[in-house]
Amino acid sequence: MARYKGPKQRISRRYGVPVFGPHKVLEKRAYPPGQHGPRARRKLTDYARGLAEKQKLRYCYGLLERQFRRCFEEAKKRRGNTADMLLQILETRLDNVVFRLGYASSRPAARQLVTHGHLKVNGRRVSIPSYNVRPGDLIEARDNPRSRQMVVKSLESAAVRTVPPWLTLEKEAAKGTISRMPTTEEAEPLANVQAIVEFYSR
Repeated sequence: MARYKGPKQRISRRYGVPVFGPHKVLEKRAYPPGQHGPRARRKLTDYARGLAEKQKLRYCYGLLERQFRRCFEEAKKRRGNTADMLLQILETRLDNVVFRLGYASSRPAARQLVTHGHLKVNGRRVSIPSYNVRPGDLIEARDNPRSRQMVVKSLESAAVRTVPPWLTLEKEAAKGTISRMPTTEEAEPLANVQAIVEFYSR
């Protein structure tokens, strides 16, 4: 499966936000990478700002351009605000939900957990990271010792993380349920999603 494999912290420094999760690099070097990074004072055009917002969100959820564009086209077809619909589509991807529940320590790890077939949705094995879950769906480890051990171990290490209110986690049983669709505030996007909508609408 195609995915970004380059230096992650350079991306975070380029955009000034922890795109791939919290990291001390932004505390030590809070400026863009490269020889002229500390002195870079470029004035961005509207196009460049929209592009930067799009890239931040795309890297955050681990999507390639074609996948991200497909999510945007789907969001345009839905009733409601396109920016809100886009975030809902991204947040309800199975790999993101697995990460939010604490079954994995990061979105890449969650994607690997899904693709290796360790999880079930409503009792059926699902190995597609882009699978969109719906309210009422139940996500749990498969009925084998290895799958359950991986999920339980991750849940123990993720105890300090807060499960979003739109998800319900039964930690002892290692089961998670989609209570409802997430709101924009609950998604806590790193980027200005409305700017992304305007970028694609040019």
